Amino acid sequence: MPTKIAQGPQKTYSQEEAFNASLKYFKGDDLAARVWVNKYALKDSEGNIYELTPDDMHHRIAKEISRIEQKYPNPLNEEQVFDLIKNFKYIVPQGSPMAGIGNPFQIASLSNCFVIGNEGQSDSYGGIMKIDQEQVQLMKRRGGVGHDLSHIRPKGSPVKNSALTSTGLVPFMERYSNTTREVAQDGRRGALMLSVSINHPDAEDFIDAKMEQGKVTGANVSVRMDDDFMKAVESGEPYTQKFPVQSPNPKVSKTIDAEKLWGKIVHNAWQSAEPGILFWDTIIKESVPDCYSDLGYNTVSTNPCGEIPLCPYDSCRLLAINLFSYVDQPFTDNASFNFKLFKEHIAAAQRIMDDIIDLELEKVDVILKKIKADPELEDTKAVEFNLWNKIKEKAEQGRRTGIGITAEGDMLAALGLRYGSEEANKFSIEVHKTIALEAYRASVHTAKDRGAFQIFDAEREKNNPFILRLKEADEKLYYEMLEYGRRNIALLTIAPTGTTSLMTQTTSGIEPVFLPVYKRRRKVNPNDKDVRIDFVDEVGDSWEEYLVFHHKFKQWMSVKGIDTEKNYSQEELQKIVESSPYFKATSNDVDWLSKVRLQGAVQKWVDHSISVTINLPNDVSEELVGKLYLEAWKAGCKGVTVYRDGSRSGVLISNDSKKSENEESLTLFPTKRPQILEADVVRLQNNKEKWIAFIGLINDQPYEIFTGMADDEDGILIPRWVNNGLIIKSRNEDGSSRYDFQYKNKRGYKTTIEGLSHKFNPEYWNYAKLISSTLRHGMPIEKVVDLINSLQLDSESINTWKNGVARALKRYVADGTEAKGQKCDSCNSKNLIYQEGCLTCKDCGSSKCG
Repeated sequence: MPTKIAQGPQKTYSQEEAFNASLKYFKGDDLAARVWVNKYALKDSEGNIYELTPDDMHHRIAKEISRIEQKYPNPLNEEQVFDLIKNFKYIVPQGSPMAGIGNPFQIASLSNCFVIGNEGQSDSYGGIMKIDQEQVQLMKRRGGVGHDLSHIRPKGSPVKNSALTSTGLVPFMERYSNTTREVAQDGRRGALMLSVSINHPDAEDFIDAKMEQGKVTGANVSVRMDDDFMKAVESGEPYTQKFPVQSPNPKVSKTIDAEKLWGKIVHNAWQSAEPGILFWDTIIKESVPDCYSDLGYNTVSTNPCGEIPLCPYDSCRLLAINLFSYVDQPFTDNASFNFKLFKEHIAAAQRIMDDIIDLELEKVDVILKKIKADPELEDTKAVEFNLWNKIKEKAEQGRRTGIGITAEGDMLAALGLRYGSEEANKFSIEVHKTIALEAYRASVHTAKDRGAFQIFDAEREKNNPFILRLKEADEKLYYEMLEYGRRNIALLTIAPTGTTSLMTQTTSGIEPVFLPVYKRRRKVNPNDKDVRIDFVDEVGDSWEEYLVFHHKFKQWMSVKGIDTEKNYSQEELQKIVESSPYFKATSNDVDWLSKVRLQGAVQKWVDHSISVTINLPNDVSEELVGKLYLEAWKAGCKGVTVYRDGSRSGVLISNDSKKSENEESLTLFPTKRPQILEADVVRLQNNKEKWIAFIGLINDQPYEIFTGMADDEDGILIPRWVNNGLIIKSRNEDGSSRYDFQYKNKRGYKTTIEGLSHKFNPEYWNYAKLISSTLRHGMPIEKVVDLINSLQLDSESINTWKNGVARALKRYVADGTEAKGQKCDSCNSKNLIYQEGCLTCKDCGSSKCG
């Protein structure tokens, strides 16, 4: 039986209290403080915050891990665990483990990622709907999901139903994508990876699916490339696609021009950053779990960011080691890497990861108990119940872990090594080799105390290239593994560490620094005493310029005795940067081919995969993208993604090339409002007031909006778990129109809230009609947001409402869309784009979500 999770502490803090305390904790870093409070501070469904700073979170995590440790020999105590994870210095649980360990308020998984799918499934509607439901059930428990579509029969194949022929892959891509958009995860959308084999006859349709705006917006897509296809591209020979894929006796077979299809993949990636590429034969050949493929560990797809290839119904939890913290006397002539401490902490990290599996198994038991207790019919609950039983079985049998790193760029700089140089690459490879050996050694030693993973069989693994690499590097480790087994089926990854690196205040993952220093601007009152005005814009506003340094660059400056408070000129800054170890080592400086080769070399010591995006300037050619992909394959990478600056905004608006430029910018909606619309429910908080918006959708795009105060006597009451439903146009007895909102309660019964238009302040309703009119006539969302922001309104309450509406609608602006006519509050740049509903400055990196 799982240990009962203790109730959380009773003392609560306001958002402002937690932010101010965390701001002090992060030494004035407002972005790190805001990320921690919003994403990871313990809170209940009412928004009450139970942790004041990350110290509280780290004590919560340490307490739970030490509780698990007591089950095994030589346990770590709470203080020892806390010392390893405090201050984000050494060992950092990522994402779901950070938010979920010891959290009594959410019935959620600790796994960051899952793969589900076609284990024994056909492409019948029953099978497709089952996968759809499984995806929903995982996403509502906070997990990212991946699944492969290669089992779906190609377009035009005969079927024994009223359709007579199959519709192919694309409609099901849209189904799974739309499902992702519907499921909320603590204020964010779920994450989905869809993959397909290049051997599938519909692969070209899959590759093109996201090129039309509004299509498959809820998923990342990647193509599983086999070696035969890559060789055909190089040689110019034809390539044969089959269904079933790779079958010796296919039902469908067609020969294609490999170079032509390759050109389409490269073009689409150049233009829209998708599809990503998975080098599938490399993944399968190198995969240790695939030594057990006949026992259900056959890899079929990856998680949404591509760093964990998984078999159906397996999951993984992530943890990062902060590499910068192992540099003694950083940025000095005596700087050195403390390999002794590093090895000790890798062993501890692997042990903690194994403890987190036990904590996850407890969480899964709680989920299963919750499903059993739900009042739905047993048939209704069967898919969800069986899903979590399968996940539990895979976690118990394989005990998969995901140890990774962050701060690689800062580690190299602290040692005086330039990222991308031959010397730096050589050192990086040595670090990752050390991680592999010590993590596997720790897994073997843990197996001595706790037992090997259930299906361990050294004979199955004896010819695996990764295992043979370990044997060549350390024979003693290999023979210990033969004697004692290993606790975990696979151990290592390099994941993206976006929010993690914000809190470690380092470079992200394996990536170089973005910029070591940049300028921001803040608006000032020219009449204030001692004010400094560095810039006056075209409308007469005065701005003061100030410098923002990357945290570790600032530390380098302090070590070298360079004043970090002085307002340097651009020429002075350039000279300082040129004398630093970050010179010619930024994302834009590093040679792209060198980066791909480094990824391939490091991949040799990572048993899962590496999530890396090759960032390219806007003016690179498609030829270079193709060259990078080919080099990645040859270098031994398992996958690669490129992002050309500004490419997201290059996604096609329409397939109809005859439309005028003006027509292409519009999304055409029905001129007559349909009686029933799907709707999202968006909750907001402005000036400590709770607001709610009901947004009617057509083709996932906003068509109308009703909004106002929520949860008070003048507002509207609706359960917090309701995130979507229907807006139904009805008529009152006097013949006037009425708009009702309908949702399903937890028992599946329909509940209707009548007359949305009459539930809110009439003044809000009048403005909402104006905004809905612009939406219905196809004005792009970002333009509607600009219109709302430009409204000159009198009362404070109506301005608060206005801000809420703008924030609600910004969620629907496609990522990468340029925010023309707006300026960055920090640096006054006009180079702004929308990312996940926030305005992000491409020059200084600041983000505004309000």
